[in-house]
Amino acid sequence: MEVIPVGDAIFDGAESQGGPRQLKVNQMSPADPELYKELLDHMSDGVYIADRDRRFLYCNEAASQLTGYRPEEITGRSCKDHESCPIGHIGHGLCQQNCLLSECMKDGDTREARTLLRHKEGRRIPVAFRVQPIRAANGSIIGVVEIFRDDSARHEARRKTEAMERLAFLDSLTQVPNRRFLEMSLHTALREYQVTKTPFGVLVIDLDNFKVINDTFGHIRGDHALKQAAKALGGALRPTDTVGRWGGDEFLAIVRNVNREILTELAERCVVMVAKISFSNSVGSPVSLSVSVGGTLIRPGDTIKGLVKRADELLYQSKAAGRGRATTR
Repeated sequence: MEVIPVGDAIFDGAESQGGPRQLKVNQMSPADPELYKELLDHMSDGVYIADRDRRFLYCNEAASQLTGYRPEEITGRSCKDHESCPIGHIGHGLCQQNCLLSECMKDGDTREARTLLRHKEGRRIPVAFRVQPIRAANGSIIGVVEIFRDDSARHEARRKTEAMERLAFLDSLTQVPNRRFLEMSLHTALREYQVTKTPFGVLVIDLDNFKVINDTFGHIRGDHALKQAAKALGGALRPTDTVGRWGGDEFLAIVRNVNREILTELAERCVVMVAKISFSNSVGSPVSLSVSVGGTLIRPGDTIKGLVKRADELLYQSKAAGRGRATTR
């Protein structure tokens, strides 16, 4: 077994079972920088050490592997120079707006963040990092240490979770909220109304003659019509409103902070916006779309089922009156 002396420590040169070579410390002398270097160079986290002037004094092996910058490319350089600042490589905004090293040295508080590191070769790596003060024996702050690690696994897990959440609440064809999301939003709006009396309304919107479009021009054209209608309805409503696919060729919109006049205006805008859509049939003739709309405001004692049913009945009044129109109450 090879034993390598390092200051007052010894390093076991043999591979231990289940892990890398281990550092065995007999006596640790705080005045021995080589001992600290040996310890830090065997950490799996990246480490930078900077002085009060934000000049980098040390970079360990893990930091070099994560960033692609060798110690000699970092040590001696100032954090103030963005191009050579490791934090600058980690996040330009952090360096330009609120330098974490400066903030940490001002108040002595630890700073933590998650962001993307820009590797020397140009690729971006998710990292989690922490900046802590280094204090002298009298308690004064003489520098900072920055510790960071590869956060790719957590970043990827979060990305997958968000993708799954989007799929759970989005209609796969039209990419607008699906019925599940709309039902949740309706219950939320109803609870807010019961507590704060904030008014809201519901629009039930049906694409006219959709079966004829499907039967005449095929399902590809039918799907195209649904996607175009969803896009038009989103443009007709306000950013605070929610419109999604209720099922089949039917959409539902939840419109907040409205009275009867605003509800009617929004319903009519939906009719007008969809009427602007047209596409060519198999022989090149234009085919126009239209929707019928039924809208109603929440009333004391309403349930979600009763509210939607009332809007649905008004929708059929619009259809009976000739389609391509809105009826609100």
